[in-house]
Amino acid sequence: MRSITKQFLDLVANRSIDFTLFPGEICALLGENGAGKTTLMNILFGYYACDGGKIFIRGEKAELSCPRDAISRGVGMIHQHFTLVPSQSVLENIIIGSEMAKGFFLDLKSAKDTLLELQERFGLHIDPEAKIWTLSVGEQQRVEILKALYRDVEILIMDEPTAVLAPSEISDLFRTLQALAQEGKSIVFISHKLKEVMAIADRIVVLRGGEVVAERKTGDTNLRELANLMVGRDVIERITKKELPPGEPVLELRNLTVRNDKGLEAVKDITLTVRKNEICGIAGVSGNGQRELADVLFGIREPEKGTIKINGTVFHCGSPESAVKLGMARIPEDRIGTGLMMDLSVEENLILEVHASGNFHNRGLLNFNKIHQFCDELIKAYSIMTSGRDAVTKSLSGGNLQKVILARELAGKPSIIVASQPTRGLDVGAMEYIHQRILQEKERGAGIILISEDLDEILVLSDRVVVMYEGQIMGDVRSEQASREQIGLWMSGVKK
Repeated sequence: MRSITKQFLDLVANRSIDFTLFPGEICALLGENGAGKTTLMNILFGYYACDGGKIFIRGEKAELSCPRDAISRGVGMIHQHFTLVPSQSVLENIIIGSEMAKGFFLDLKSAKDTLLELQERFGLHIDPEAKIWTLSVGEQQRVEILKALYRDVEILIMDEPTAVLAPSEISDLFRTLQALAQEGKSIVFISHKLKEVMAIADRIVVLRGGEVVAERKTGDTNLRELANLMVGRDVIERITKKELPPGEPVLELRNLTVRNDKGLEAVKDITLTVRKNEICGIAGVSGNGQRELADVLFGIREPEKGTIKINGTVFHCGSPESAVKLGMARIPEDRIGTGLMMDLSVEENLILEVHASGNFHNRGLLNFNKIHQFCDELIKAYSIMTSGRDAVTKSLSGGNLQKVILARELAGKPSIIVASQPTRGLDVGAMEYIHQRILQEKERGAGIILISEDLDEILVLSDRVVVMYEGQIMGDVRSEQASREQIGLWMSGVKK
């Protein structure tokens, strides 16, 4: 890619970028949210047209006007925000755009056999007949990976591919990527996890402000240098977690059973108590009931049986408004689907839960001066990269969308916070800030349920670690007594 430039109105996302990828290498692409990494790769995938510059694939100039052009040249991309058809099955999504014909009909049997073979080869198991809309975010990620592998790509772009994988699955994925590289395939690995980049990449390219600011061989750099190059300051995180005695219960679950969208039991007879000044980390491979548990707590799904108490008051599920009024903050894993209203402005999203309160009313009318001040303070405090509070929310990057949710939810000083994947897709600087905010909320007196597939995040922040497997609690241990080996066994369904 030579002198690639891409501009969206007044925002220059890529400024005269040169990027080279070699056969048989894994090249990591690093940068803060909004640095231009995904835009650059979307251009290579034919999703965006560049405003200037040229692309050459295997020495030939490539005119990539759409993803089909890129796919035909052996380029595949796994997007951070999935590109799946919700109403179709796993198998149908995987073969979209592929030639699997038998006469005048699709050869679904051969396609399914190929898919099952890929699942066994790469350890990415999922029901081929399941509808996409019934799957968790982690399961949808697996579909995206399988879709790219199904097309036998020569250049594979992976945007945050490990965000929803367990440690053992990440190790398996890395072995797969290394095997693909040994076969001569080229891989672009976009990740905010510096340790993963150091473990898997041969070469690292760092973007900042839409420009390439550095290129390093992995053996010639370290975590501190990479972090500094990304954000221009020292951001190697040093967590100082205060040991506080747990207070009164703020959330009590008793014999909670929840069914998923398929009508199957996803949460099975769970009993759990979370107290003030406590972070309870929920670990587990995606698809083991975490999504359904969060949905019930958010009020958007009703349980089959069991009770929920928030600050001693029975919570009647089915009303997100009731959860907010009882003092709950909700950070959903799907920031676009259930976290934000993408066609509204940043300001409108920031006041969604408080616009009816007396603080923003003046004789029955909205007090826009107070609203503007409130939103400006949040945008500044959370370093939300936006052209202003009036910007349409869908114009923000993934990480900044998450910051809008966090700013809105934590502004009300909640007594219980249910945070599902709160740092997924965020750069190291934003992760550092959000981790510190979560710890501050704990010290303020909040009880926190932290649902995350990032085991490092769970172990660093949590006071207790609870592991879910197939809807049940497999283990519950204080974090200082937890071992990765034991947690890994619990996550795999091994009790002892």
